[in-house]
Amino acid sequence: MQKLISFLDWLGEKIGVVVSWTSVLLAVVISLDVVIRYVFEFTYVWMIELEIYLFGMLFLLSSGYTFKYEKHVRVDVFYTRLSDKRKAWIDLLGGVFLLIPWCYVVIVSSWYYGMSSFLMGESSPQPGGLPALYVLKFCITLGFTFLLLQGVSHMLKSIQIISKK
Repeated sequence: MQKLISFLDWLGEKIGVVVSWTSVLLAVVISLDVVIRYVFEFTYVWMIELEIYLFGMLFLLSSGYTFKYEKHVRVDVFYTRLSDKRKAWIDLLGGVFLLIPWCYVVIVSSWYYGMSSFLMGESSPQPGGLPALYVLKFCITLGFTFLLLQGVSHMLKSIQIISKK
C-alpha cells in the first residue's frame, strides 16, 4: 500500500510542478496584453481567450496538487479539535461517499462534453478567437482525474492511520 501511496504522491507532485508553469505563462500573456492594450490601444480576441484558457487550465489541473497539501476549501467546525484517528475516519468516509462518486460523475459527464466538442470541431464563437475549445473542456476531465488519484492516496493514508494501534 505504501508503494501505491508514494507513486500517487509522486505523480501528484510532478503534475503540480508542470501545471505551475502555466501561471508563469499566464502572467506573461496578461503582461503582453496590458502593454498592447494601453500602449498601442488595441487588443486581440485570441489573447483574451488565451488568458481565460490558461486560467481555467491552471485552476482545473492543479486541484489534485492543492488537495495533496490540504490547501483546498474545508468547512471546519470540529475537524481541527479531533484526534488523528477521527480525522482519518472523516477523511476516509468523505472520500468514499463524496469525493469518489463526485469525481466519477464529473469525469464521465465531462468526457462526453469534451468528446462532443472535439467531434464537432468546436472553436471560439468570436471572430479571431482560439480554435480547439475542446482542449479546455477535456481539462475538466483531466483535472478531476488528478483530484481522484490524489484522493485515493489520501484515503489510503487514512486507512494506515486507522489501522495503527
